[in-house]
Amino acid sequence: QVQLVESGGGLVQPGGSLRLSCVASPSIANIIRMGWYRQAPGKQRELVITISNGGSTNAADSVEGRFTISSDTAKNTVYLQMNSLKPEDSAVYYCNALLFVGFSTYEYWGQGTQVTVSS
Repeated sequence: QVQLVESGGGLVQPGGSLRLSCVASPSIANIIRMGWYRQAPGKQRELVITISNGGSTNAADSVEGRFTISSDTAKNTVYLQMNSLKPEDSAVYYCNALLFVGFSTYEYWGQGTQVTVSS
């Protein structure tokens, strides 16, 4: 069982930056991939960016070059650095973790944090 808690959301002007954090408890051991998804009103949840336990990342085309993901294993935390934010980036951002135990995978979600990009 893994619990994910996001923080760092808020209101930012277009062109601004924001950093989201996701703390996994009790630890990120056995987590093979973590990432961020987002959901805007009336739209489906979509991939933003992920990072594997080997360090490889996968980002949506819409955020490539603007958003980066990083992890701090000592703090059991994954970060999403968002730069050059656009109004279309406004959404609830969810932290996601994929856990591998035995021969099974388990997926976990955080409660979400709101990001609003507006002047």
